[in-house]
Amino acid sequence: MTRKLTVGYFGNGKSTNRYHIPLLMRRRDKVCVKTIYARHLRDDWARWDGVYYTENAEELLSDPEIDVVVITTPAQAHYSIAKQVLEAGKNVVLEKPFTHSVKEAQELFDLARDKGVLIQCYQNRRFDSDFLTVQKVIASKKLGPLCEVEMHYDYYRPEVPEGVDHYKKDESYVYNHACHTVDQVISYFGTPDERRFDVRQLLGSGRMNDYFDLDFYYFKNTDAFEVTPGGLKVSVKSSYFRVKERPSFVVYGQRGMFVKAEKDKQEADLKKFYFPDHADFGLDGPENFGTLTYYDEEGHYHEEAVETVPGDNGRYYDYLYETIINGAVPLVSEEQTMAQMRLLEEATSHLN
Repeated sequence: MTRKLTVGYFGNGKSTNRYHIPLLMRRRDKVCVKTIYARHLRDDWARWDGVYYTENAEELLSDPEIDVVVITTPAQAHYSIAKQVLEAGKNVVLEKPFTHSVKEAQELFDLARDKGVLIQCYQNRRFDSDFLTVQKVIASKKLGPLCEVEMHYDYYRPEVPEGVDHYKKDESYVYNHACHTVDQVISYFGTPDERRFDVRQLLGSGRMNDYFDLDFYYFKNTDAFEVTPGGLKVSVKSSYFRVKERPSFVVYGQRGMFVKAEKDKQEADLKKFYFPDHADFGLDGPENFGTLTYYDEEGHYHEEAVETVPGDNGRYYDYLYETIINGAVPLVSEEQTMAQMRLLEEATSHLN
């Protein structure tokens, strides 16, 4: 019988119950959720069958059967709790944003090395359908060398920044939202050769960071993509004040463009408690497909719908299984996480 990866959760809020455990419904043959710890267990979330709930952290940390502890607490507690779990000799998966400083992040990686265990950021959005579809289009080479990629993650939620009368890094839009999209950039395009940042407080100095436009530049071809002689610019843009969202992805090449208007649907389904045990969970219909427009090498014009690659954020756990059980290389490397931390810290260094 295949050995299962036994998981414990430090935290019993929205992240654990919406963005983690439901993704394991299709993975019961490989992953077992044994224990969920919370300082105060409440009835905000229905309890999962077969899972042990406790208000005693030691029951989680001292259990020799638990292979990895997934920390899903609010971000301001990530560093201290991750340190506690690593000190207990447990492998750790730490939710996004990883920490709120480069220094804290490096300390956690160093401590994990000292203890002989793993710590890894939970970058599940590498398996969003829109992002995977963009990769498929780029791999087709139909766009030719790339010159620009725009990534948008917009909301119209003015009440969020309007309800905050001060600036705190752990409440900033950059740390809490760019942690998704910047990782997508790093995971596929790599660490940028150059970068420029436009990070704002639209309601004024001393208020919440509620807007960012992060531009990353690449000047070298890779096995995954080719760039124009002048380089490739990848822009990550988000705002709380977009009444109408911009397309999720727009990709421009020398010979054409690709537009994926709508985001991956997994989060929207999970918010409705429509879980992966449904066969159509997170799937696009034809009306949601992106549009590829290009000229081929003979100069003929084409415009075609591109079927969306199915997303599955639970694939993060497939890679985690292979790493912890079979010794595979971690999906999210220390170098990638540290590169992101440096970029986020630099992008917000002028805010106060």
